[in-house]
Order: sequence, then structure tokens, then C-alpha cells
Amino acid sequence: MKLCLIACRVLWREFSRFAADSKHQIEYRFLPQGLHLEPDRLRRELQAAFDRAEAEGAEAIVVGYGLCCLGTAGVRTRKIPWVIPRAHDCITFLLGSKERYQSYFQKHPCTYWYSPGWIETGAQPSAKRLEQSLADYRERFGEDNARYLMEKLEGWVKDYRRAAFVDLGVGDRQANLAYTRRCAEELGWELEILPGDSRLIEKLLNGPWDEADFIQVAPGRAIRASGDERIMVLAEAAEPEVARVNAPAPQEKEESHVS
Repeated sequence: MKLCLIACRVLWREFSRFAADSKHQIEYRFLPQGLHLEPDRLRRELQAAFDRAEAEGAEAIVVGYGLCCLGTAGVRTRKIPWVIPRAHDCITFLLGSKERYQSYFQKHPCTYWYSPGWIETGAQPSAKRLEQSLADYRERFGEDNARYLMEKLEGWVKDYRRAAFVDLGVGDRQANLAYTRRCAEELGWELEILPGDSRLIEKLLNGPWDEADFIQVAPGRAIRASGDERIMVLAEAAEPEVARVNAPAPQEKEESHVS
């Protein structure tokens, strides 16, 4: 099949690695990291990418996103089917299943996730980042306002206790591990290095797209949040979106000022 993969830039290394071995012909569309912070924008950009893929002759679209703060709810194709994993966000892709993610989240809810893509495309929590933010706020707004802004905009760091690096064997492993270890030490967090699992990525790129892990969406149809362990279900034509409940917190949920 001629597939179009539309995915978040944060996963470009992982998808590129395993797409090379796919039995299908795959075209790539990587959208900017951080769109989950603006779900309406994510929805618009994803819809535009869907339209382009159809216009360029894709036979089906595979989506390298999860529910992502409802940013994938409501998008539709016109003529071709599309497939999306039952995932809250990109961490599920790295860990291999929604069950593994949920299990880890229940045991360690105050975890900040690190991966090659997150390190390369985002401003990860570190002492250097906090120092730079304080210096920037101080220069722009003065000392008192800078301290206030640090508490409001950067205070979320205190809510985390653990840095978890997910290793799928891509990128500069030693440099990424060293970076994660340094961030954890600077912030007083525990460090855990988790082996990644490529199962979900490889199944998305190759199939089969079984109902337990994926939703196959017909032309004209959309998905919505399910509010349970399924994560998402097919939406009816006029069905409103529903809020996500009991879900792992999306990475960078507090960093709306970071592009």
C-alpha cells in the first residue's frame, strides 16, 4: 500500500528507523512538536495534512499521534481510510502499549519523560533552563515580577519527582542519557532508564491494525475520547467531543510559553 504517515516531529527518529523496514511505501509528514498545547491548531494542521495526503494519492493515512489533548478528535478524510493508535500521547509509542504506559503512570505519576525527540525539539527541565528563564524575566520585567513569573510559569517543576528516559536505540544514546542524568541531578529527581518497545510503532507502519490497539476510521468519520481504557472511539457525525478522564498527563502540559 501507499501510506502517508502523519506524525509529531518528536517521534521522527523512531518512525524513520522502523519505516525503513516497512513492507509498505510510506510518505512522511512530520508536524511541529508542541501542537498538543494548542489542540485547535493541531486539529487544523492535521486536517490540512490529511487533505494533502489525499490529493497526492495516498491509499491510507497512518497517524503518529494519540488523542493529544483532543487535538486529533474531529479530523476526517474524504475518500481514504485512516488509522490511529489507542494512545493518550507520544509516550505510548515509546513504551509500546497503552497498558504499559498506564501501569507506569499509576506507579509513578510525577514523571517527566525524556527521549531523543523530546531532547532535540523541546526545552527540557534543567537548572540551566530555570536560570535562563529567570534572567530573561528579570531583564524584561524586573526582579519582583521575575520571581512572580518563575513561580507561576516554572513552578510546575516542583510537582515532578522522576526523570524517565525511554531508550529505543535511536539517536546519540550516550549524549541523550548523559543529558537526562544531568537534568535529574540538577533538579533532585530520581532517574530511570526504560527500555523502549517498538511494537506499536511497527504495527502502525505495517499492520495488522487490530481493534485492541488501533481504530480504523472510514472516510468521513472521526474519533472522540472515550473516557475509559479504550482512550478513543469512533464518533457519530454530529456527536460532540467528550473530555478525557483518568489519563496520563501530557508532556509539557504546563509549558504553553514554549514553542
